[in-house]
Amino acid sequence: MDQSLRVCSFNIRYGTADDGRDHWSFRRPFTLEQIARMRPHLMGLQEALSFQIIEILTASPNFASVGVGRENGFDEGEFSPVLYDRTRLKLLRSDTFWFSDTPSVPGSSHWGNDNVRICTWAFFQDQETGDYFYHYNIHIDHEVDYSRRRSVELLVTRINDQLPKAPTLVTGDFNVGESNAAVRLMAEAGFRDSFREIHPSAKDVGTFHLFGQDFQPDKIDYIFVDPSWTVSDADIWRDRFDGRFPSDHYPVTAALSLGD
Repeated sequence: MDQSLRVCSFNIRYGTADDGRDHWSFRRPFTLEQIARMRPHLMGLQEALSFQIIEILTASPNFASVGVGRENGFDEGEFSPVLYDRTRLKLLRSDTFWFSDTPSVPGSSHWGNDNVRICTWAFFQDQETGDYFYHYNIHIDHEVDYSRRRSVELLVTRINDQLPKAPTLVTGDFNVGESNAAVRLMAEAGFRDSFREIHPSAKDVGTFHLFGQDFQPDKIDYIFVDPSWTVSDADIWRDRFDGRFPSDHYPVTAALSLGD
């Protein structure tokens, strides 16, 4: 029996954006269908607003969510939530920190970025395998390279300081391609890109496409795993629904397992 954990990272594009025919009100059913097709046990979303999370949870009743809005630590602004299948995973702890010099202060930002940036993490027990693990979900800055580097440095520090020790995975929109320093820092910290574990030579890897109008060749959305994990599958989902996209990013998935 396959007990792999199906993990997804998905920037769903914030639901109040002035996107014309790609506005959330039109593409909501596409996003919900995309999630249903991927059948994840665990999802890290980016750019999710509170009402979007509620709509996803309503359509996926086995799922629950942890995370807070980045502006006030409650419900204001974008979330970087962790959504999980309650029939598979037991939530033990969770929290959110800010990518700033004061990580516990809601809304804080100090590294030159105009947008507040956050990380939500959760500690789970897999109720099928008994394994314990951490999931960190991030969305780092799209403009300021210094902010991206500092964000990953803080992320790695938080992971290394976390107790109890347990296997860790990281999902996120890093807003940069694979050669950027922020991604290299993840590798230096011992994390592997799950997609490259399965597709080491793939060239067509872009995940940001602006609803098909401005395709970028770099993969900027990732599922990173530490050495504890085995990757058995990984994909970039390029589905269209009646010719339309569910978001301006393609979601990425990985099938992961712990142990032999």
